[in-house]
Amino acid sequence: MPFLHGLLLAFGLILPLGAQNVFIFSQGALQARFRMALPVVIAAAACDTILILLAVLGVSVLIINVPVLKTILIIAGVLFLAYIGWMSWRSSAGTSSSSEARQYSPRKQIMLAVSVSLFNPHAIMDTVGVIGTSSLQYNGPAKWMFAFACIFVSWLWFFSLATAGRLLGKLDAGGRLMKAMNKISALLIWASAIMMIIINV
Repeated sequence: MPFLHGLLLAFGLILPLGAQNVFIFSQGALQARFRMALPVVIAAAACDTILILLAVLGVSVLIINVPVLKTILIIAGVLFLAYIGWMSWRSSAGTSSSSEARQYSPRKQIMLAVSVSLFNPHAIMDTVGVIGTSSLQYNGPAKWMFAFACIFVSWLWFFSLATAGRLLGKLDAGGRLMKAMNKISALLIWASAIMMIIINV
């Protein structure tokens, strides 16, 4: 029961279109080979894993309840999201989707994936407010089964998302669709930054 609960809850939270999902999907489509998108997938899934574990252990709630740390996280989050949105919008003006993709080194991919994952207000609220709260009804092995199910869904979803992006990237030879996706991604990321400001002001 805890495992099934975790599966259903995690799928419900991760399915909606958001900055993180669009970014991973677009990177899967932009890269010449699927393995070149792995740094983004692994970084995003690892960040989700950390957030889920912190939520289940209750550590994230303590961090958010410390005003100074919360303020620092909010400021850093807004700045990172604004920068990532700008990078995504700028890439939509590139002459070639494949040449633009080659400019993203594995280190840069990881940095952007970590930023859009850890400084995403939706991801933080989902893990702390929903997954963390839901885990309170379980103890011992049941709690860890619940956490494992949420983590499993996260890894499965991000790998599937990048795979779907790669398939679409092969069909979109002219790169027109990916340019539009990059603009949508930028708008969603900026919207997340604005929402973070509104929620916490």
